[in-house]
Amino acid sequence: MILNKNNIFFFSVSKAISFFLLLTVVLSCSKSPIREESTSVNPPPVNNSYQKGIFIVNEGNYNWGNASITFINTKDSTVEQDVFKTHNDRSLGDVAESMQAINGKGFILVNNSNKIEVVSLKDFTSVKSITGFNSPRFMAIVDSTKAYVTNMQKDISIIDLTSLTIKKSVFTNSWTESLIQFNNFMFVSAIGIMTDPSSHRNARILIIDTKSDQIVDSIKTGKEPICMVMDKKDKIWVLCTGGYDNFEPPTLVRIDPSLRVVDKTFSFPNSGATPSRLCINAHKDTLYFLNNGVYQMPVSSTTIPSSPFIPADQHLFYGLAIQPSNGNIFVSDAKDYVQNGTVYQYNQLTGSLLRTFPAGRIPGSFCFPSESKKK
Repeated sequence: MILNKNNIFFFSVSKAISFFLLLTVVLSCSKSPIREESTSVNPPPVNNSYQKGIFIVNEGNYNWGNASITFINTKDSTVEQDVFKTHNDRSLGDVAESMQAINGKGFILVNNSNKIEVVSLKDFTSVKSITGFNSPRFMAIVDSTKAYVTNMQKDISIIDLTSLTIKKSVFTNSWTESLIQFNNFMFVSAIGIMTDPSSHRNARILIIDTKSDQIVDSIKTGKEPICMVMDKKDKIWVLCTGGYDNFEPPTLVRIDPSLRVVDKTFSFPNSGATPSRLCINAHKDTLYFLNNGVYQMPVSSTTIPSSPFIPADQHLFYGLAIQPSNGNIFVSDAKDYVQNGTVYQYNQLTGSLLRTFPAGRIPGSFCFPSESKKK
């Protein structure tokens, strides 16, 4: 789920949950309920391998249990919908948040089902369902044996990648979100207690020693630090929305991880700004983010760009990713959050549209398995 302010679906997850519960009640009273829309368009033959291509993680509607994964075959641009259900004869779950790939396996974080579905990237069959999370959000690989998973409540889960179990947890009493590793330390964005107003939330970046799995330090940031990336000089950029309740203007801050200090802060000039989905290109010299359009910002810039690189026009841009191999920009359109979405592929140099792909319900994030970092 994305975190923004002007659109009700771009509020924090705490407000989005309230809306989706209301929507569920309304739909349950309707004599003509909305049916699932099929995304199949002359479905291609089932792939022999999913190790090369692009995955679209479709969140699905909260409490509807209709999360799904769409696969784009980059050899011929064919699209296969709902690959998890196809190969496992069961639904993925409720609200798929993100996906990571490592050593031939895909890890799909299913937020409202409190689990991670582990699949083989050879044929997308289930390897294991890891349960016991507190609304998992994102995952970062520490090394070949261990990974950290952020949760919306209570703690950060530590996964044993050999046994595929939760080994232990780091208690935070906070909603944690994005992760970036620097040397032997994991930097984790902590938003605060989910049910608190922004004024009471202790927004900060937690610093965890990955050898001891202990929090050793923290850095204060703007309210609601939701996204982090690292640039070519090993500086960490953090996008802060300012809070779901408009507590303060959104900011983009830069952290020196060696000194553990904020060394630069950019404030968004427009009070109505709703920035989200901070990304960086493979050269690590250009930032991208959504703000009713796709914005492009060199890390050397001294100001926030005033106009989008790719205007949203009539689209409801929701997810964003930069393909590591070629820098192409992938943006999802969630439309009205009820019908199936669409993904657009743009040229990174000109911003021109290259291809359009059908997706599932509320496409929110992407995974590039053959281009993922191996530990």
